[in-house]
Amino acid sequence: MVARLEARATRHYFDSAFQCQAVKVLPNEYYVTNENLMISTVLGSCVAACIHDPVTGVGGMNHFMLPEGDMQSPASATMRYGAFAMEVLINELLKAGAVRDRLEAKVFGGGAVLAAMQQMNIGERNGEFVLSYLKTEGIPVKAQDLGDVHARRINYFPRDGRVMVRRMAPHHQRAEELIAKREQAAAQSVAAKTASPPRIERFTRPGVERFDRPGVERLDRPGVERLNRPGVERFDRPARPGVERFDTALSRRPKPETAGS
Repeated sequence: MVARLEARATRHYFDSAFQCQAVKVLPNEYYVTNENLMISTVLGSCVAACIHDPVTGVGGMNHFMLPEGDMQSPASATMRYGAFAMEVLINELLKAGAVRDRLEAKVFGGGAVLAAMQQMNIGERNGEFVLSYLKTEGIPVKAQDLGDVHARRINYFPRDGRVMVRRMAPHHQRAEELIAKREQAAAQSVAAKTASPPRIERFTRPGVERFDRPGVERLDRPGVERLNRPGVERFDRPARPGVERFDTALSRRPKPETAGS
């Protein structure tokens, strides 16, 4: 749940070119809405799936970097991986009011824009994964622009499902540097979160008092009065002067003599 909340895109802005409100989705993020706004992202080897319900107008986009991770590792449960990112997007669409049988998809990205990405075929693998995933889930793909050597800017209008794609010049140095920095920063952020487990305080740690530790008074320790300690009267002990007991006869004070008696 926490991963989903942290991955929801929060960068809202006004797009002067389209004259509308917009949300920017960065790597490892997603956004779902039924409002009349635009969702934008820039893709290199990453892939974005744009899915919407044409009846309710609920739509959304994700942006993932790799197809699948090690399912046994907690690191795979992040938006960095397509398997998790697709599940989150579809579930959030359904929660927002979309009907699963009406969902339609358009997918983009997977370009071999960096030399390192070309050697590992990451873009190609991302494209193959998203098509296979949607086929398995029974969600039709209405449009796609995958592969090639282009970086892409995607402008998506979820209310009606329109998508405008702008291809950047192949091997454009500035575009490649920008995309590389974003994807590297996103990967480092995910790695840092998954490598550092949350700190959990245990009762055996310093600073957490236990009943058997010094500084914590126990009923059998000095300085704590118990019923069998001096100065505390108990009903099973001989009565002390000035202490009335319920199991002994109360001493009666002589009645004051009255005149004429």
